[in-house]
Amino acid sequence: MTITYSWRGTVSNDELNGLHAEAFGTRVHADGERNWVEVLDRHSLGWVAAREGDALVGFVNVLWDGHVHAWIQDTMVASGARHRGIGTGVVRVAVAEARSAGCAWLHVDFAEDLRPFYVESCGFSPTNAGLIAL
Repeated sequence: MTITYSWRGTVSNDELNGLHAEAFGTRVHADGERNWVEVLDRHSLGWVAAREGDALVGFVNVLWDGHVHAWIQDTMVASGARHRGIGTGVVRVAVAEARSAGCAWLHVDFAEDLRPFYVESCGFSPTNAGLIAL
């Protein structure tokens, strides 16, 4: 089946909660506990939804500072759809749409085991960064 990618495509809280739990090995949040749609509308430049038929199989959120910096968060691919290029596909659309919106920089933070994906597959350049655990 064909994968379709949509910028700011319609997504539901239930399907994003389920995909997030699957992708990151967390629990599924109770109804109303985490309102993805509200968070996306309030804080995001946009997001990319990847669908196979009606099923949400990939997602990435693009947050921004309202000017020239954007960053990606929550890159997710359903376990049964992995290793088919869907992760690089959602990032590729995110890059194009951030550029189209006038952003000059797209940032991403990642764990070391994801370096091959972000640097080699998606084309990000490694940089120094800092982090404070809160």
